[in-house]
Amino acid sequence: MRLVGISVLALLVAGCGGGTSQTGSPASGGSVGGGTPTPTAPASVFARPAAEALTTADVQDVIARTVAEAQARGLPVVVAVVDRVGNVLAVYRMNGARAMARARPGGAAGNLDVQNVEFRAELAAIAKAITGAYLSSSGNAFSTRTASMIVQEHFPPSANTRGLESGPLFGVQFSQLPCSDLNTRFGVGSPMIGPKHSPLGLAADAGGFPLYKNGVVVGGVGVMGDGDYGFDTEVVDIDVDDEEFIALAGTTAFPAPETVRAERISVDGTLLRYSDAKTDGLRANPSSASTGLLSTAGALVAVTGFSRGGIVAGTPYGVEASGVRPATAAEFNNPDAYVLSDGAGNNRYPVRAGTDGAEVASPLTAAEVRAVLEEAFKIMSRSRAQIRRPLDSRGEVSISVVDTRGVALGLVRAPDAPIFGIDVSLQKARTSAFFSGSRVAAELGAVTTAIGNPDANVRDFVSRLSSFFGPANGAFDGRFAVSNRAVGLVARPYFPDGEVAQSPGPLSRPINFFSPFSNGLQSALIVQNLAAGLANITLQRCTFLPNHPGGSNRLANGLQIFPGAVPIYRGNTLVGAIGVSGDGIDQDDMVSFLGVNNAGLRVGGIGLPPASIRSDQIAVPVPGGNSVRLRFVGCPFAPFVDTAEQNVCQAL
Repeated sequence: MRLVGISVLALLVAGCGGGTSQTGSPASGGSVGGGTPTPTAPASVFARPAAEALTTADVQDVIARTVAEAQARGLPVVVAVVDRVGNVLAVYRMNGARAMARARPGGAAGNLDVQNVEFRAELAAIAKAITGAYLSSSGNAFSTRTASMIVQEHFPPSANTRGLESGPLFGVQFSQLPCSDLNTRFGVGSPMIGPKHSPLGLAADAGGFPLYKNGVVVGGVGVMGDGDYGFDTEVVDIDVDDEEFIALAGTTAFPAPETVRAERISVDGTLLRYSDAKTDGLRANPSSASTGLLSTAGALVAVTGFSRGGIVAGTPYGVEASGVRPATAAEFNNPDAYVLSDGAGNNRYPVRAGTDGAEVASPLTAAEVRAVLEEAFKIMSRSRAQIRRPLDSRGEVSISVVDTRGVALGLVRAPDAPIFGIDVSLQKARTSAFFSGSRVAAELGAVTTAIGNPDANVRDFVSRLSSFFGPANGAFDGRFAVSNRAVGLVARPYFPDGEVAQSPGPLSRPINFFSPFSNGLQSALIVQNLAAGLANITLQRCTFLPNHPGGSNRLANGLQIFPGAVPIYRGNTLVGAIGVSGDGIDQDDMVSFLGVNNAGLRVGGIGLPPASIRSDQIAVPVPGGNSVRLRFVGCPFAPFVDTAEQNVCQAL
């Protein structure tokens, strides 16, 4: 059986340009490039989201409005409603709704990885609802249409934009996976603890929106009815999409504030899209929809691993029962810090020392990990947000630190950071640590299929890496410190990124075989595990990489291929990595880069890799006799809200 399709999603958006010099002033809690950071008592600068949640009556109302519009359009659908941390509150199947959905084929190989495969329509509806909830916050409202814009091979996706770089969140669709060791599972432990996994990752198919109460994101709604689980390749036109209108009707009692919707947010001069459907195009009056029609139009259904078939109320985000709560002073020295919790008061990812003493002479200490997290949190707290409104808001992200084995040594986040960034920050940290190490070829070559045979679908990328860089270059064999920005550049279907006359990067599918459902090593690594999840086989790792001696997997929740992570070094020795996600890719880069730099200044012994071994020292020949350097980081212009500094990453 060919595995089951994963979603293509989308999301978070890119930052501004690039730069590089010292960070902020000691008076504002930052550090100047050459000095030691001055310890200061952190002050709160963020507002905590109010404890809002959907009631069971609210969920019924959302479903009723959705069903009324579906009836008016003659398209029976499956509708799913989730809360902010991904708990499925209800799944409703209308009479006559299609049983299955199919991931859209792409290119010449429509059955590669997760293209052209079928799965239950309920899973697609859940993935869309989770995408709307996870990509949004009190400062930004993103839909699955927004996601579609930012995960394709050109940004914005259009026949008119061939030659432009890929979407800023290229690859984010392969996050929140059912095999993730971070995202929780229904029925395991406390039933409402989040963040929950998505059955298909993040979705880019129109028909998924966030839901808001009093300006606070409280969940999402997703609709599947036409059987086509795809993405929009042309953004210059306006689609008339029945699923999008039907889902939009479901949001009318809990709409996203207009001031934070995606169309108010620009990336590289392009306004994002929230919805091609508008409320004046609805065919039914949503306020007249009666919950009584739910007893005749269809029925609530159980979905294994997600819902028992009834309606439950949402859990307010930020309380212990949601799985994400404010940190105690003992857990993290900042009044704005949030952590993941197990529902019984325990921090799921407390600060700890590295576990890789068998391979690293001097692993990260707990004090060093804490310094990295705290210094990165300070930089985030001063950063100017890319995707949040109003303008000049402070950025809010999730931050993860791992050792060389990919073991999480600590995870912290801002109060209102988008939920998707939790899993993604850990993916990014693990990706940077993995590709900065010396085991890339050996471990990718050792990947097997479920029946124990070597996985040619993965091993092919090992030979492509070798031939692309050549043995003398030393790229991806432990001689260079590799950031996620560098990994992303060689995971695009054109190298250099976007230049259509060029060949693909060695970690990408050739463009004739490419789609957001089959993008290269990222999708090849997780396809077997995704299929197992869709078959209700629970796996708590997303790749069949060989386990390290500690028993876990270096890429346990999958690979991530857009910027926001750098490795951590002790002199010339790799000891771990930091990953950041939530508020623009350049902002993510800056928080990770300056966080490690400032932690090194504060505690000594660790820091950024020497400039001579960073991935931006790798030059790749391209046709025409020229060469292209990989990148290490790209930091934004005017990055801080409290100073007018520029070039804050330069000369470090």
